[in-house]
Amino acid sequence: MTTTLIVLAHPDPGSFNGAWAEASACACRSLGQDVLVSDICAMRFDAVEGRPHFPGYAEGRPFDPLKAQEEATEAGEIPVDVAGEIDKIRAADLVIFHFPIWWFAPPAVLKGWFDRVLVHGGLHSVDARFDAGLCRGKRALFCATTGASAAECGPDGKEGDIRLLLWPVAQTLRYLGIEVYEPEIVHGVHGYFEGAEDLMLRARLTGVLDGQRALLDGLTDRPLMRFNADADFDADGRLKPDSHSYSPFIRHPS
Repeated sequence: MTTTLIVLAHPDPGSFNGAWAEASACACRSLGQDVLVSDICAMRFDAVEGRPHFPGYAEGRPFDPLKAQEEATEAGEIPVDVAGEIDKIRAADLVIFHFPIWWFAPPAVLKGWFDRVLVHGGLHSVDARFDAGLCRGKRALFCATTGASAAECGPDGKEGDIRLLLWPVAQTLRYLGIEVYEPEIVHGVHGYFEGAEDLMLRARLTGVLDGQRALLDGLTDRPLMRFNADADFDADGRLKPDSHSYSPFIRHPS
């Protein structure tokens, strides 16, 4: 049986993002899946990594988060809130992330969740990353909203290409060995519409919620984001001249 983890990063469960996450949960259950949920704002998840989470880390020692996480993992002293999230990730076959784009990136709480939960020594290590990642076999989907229009979020849009804005988050999951589906984006979601435009927005968002079961039921046919394989890089970690570039973030020098 498939287990799906739904991660919501929005402070208001009554928002469209909250309703969309609930639609995902209902759709997954109707498809016979086990569903786990992390509403990280409602959980009041502490998104700031630091020394207070590691009482066994020596006070006079400069704080190194990777070493702190690795040592806590080896000692069985991972913070309780983080340990619970790690268990969910390990149990999940699919992770669906629901979040808005704020200031050209996902909300800071989601980045902090990554900082604390994707622990070094537990979910990745120096040798176990990318093609050798510990989370190989898992997949993820971003369900994100923007306030701007689809045109403004396109490759030539003044808000910036939404696929590039999401690349760092996708690369984070790729680092763990997780495959990432092409994102599902709903544009133009904001509270400044009035009258007929507001009615049109509500109807459009209702259609998204109603269509979530069909989207998830057909997920295995959805394209995956492309990333370079480990073999595409040389001994210095640079893209080989004959290797294809899948993103402007990793490209051949001009």
